[in-house]
Amino acid sequence: MDRTFSVRQVAARVGVEPSYLSKVERGREAPPSEPKIRALARELNEDPDDLLAMAGKVAGDLQEVIRRRPRLMAQLIREVQTIPDTSLRQLVTSARRKQN
Repeated sequence: MDRTFSVRQVAARVGVEPSYLSKVERGREAPPSEPKIRALARELNEDPDDLLAMAGKVAGDLQEVIRRRPRLMAQLIREVQTIPDTSLRQLVTSARRKQN
């Protein structure tokens, strides 16, 4: 599939005005909602969590996890912030194996 990435065409596919999307790119407008950011991620073949983070947002499913165990999640995030990516990936892989 040939995807065109002009602001006008991406905006139309996502359902926002091109001028709004252009202003968001330049930091003159607040970022769109999570569903719009997810749609943009699909159009641009990007990870939605990356785009949400750039917009200063946290995915709704992660917010729910944090709300269920706020103190523990805050402690976990603070503790892992200095761990090298390779170690963090190992931690995630280990946690995933324990769930299955």
